[in-house]
Amino acid sequence: MTDIGSGPLRLRVEMLLDVTDAAGITGAARERIEADDLMPAEQRRRAADAVRDDAAEALAFLVDPATLVSRIPGVELAQATWSSEHALGLDDVESDLLDGLDELDGLWDEDPARDEDNGGPHGRR
Repeated sequence: MTDIGSGPLRLRVEMLLDVTDAAGITGAARERIEADDLMPAEQRRRAADAVRDDAAEALAFLVDPATLVSRIPGVELAQATWSSEHALGLDDVESDLLDGLDELDGLWDEDPARDEDNGGPHGRR
């Protein structure tokens, strides 16, 4: 059997979350910080200050990419970076996402005959 995908893969995920309880997020982040016995006291203080009044910072502290992939067989997390930021209103973000999908629309044609004319299955218009 041929191995068709071993090696590093990059998975990009973008989520838009509607925060309904900012105090709940910041409270959960503070609890996790306080429970982390391995974190030095000064670092713990700085982290608690950072999440106290900022739900985006608190959310970034609570997200654990390793947990997202830990139950997938044959996958080990090699590296991860992530962040959280305040976004525009939901309508504006939805419009941005749809614009991005429109850009992707031209990458693949559904008509294989047209694809051949455009250089294969990933032909561009």
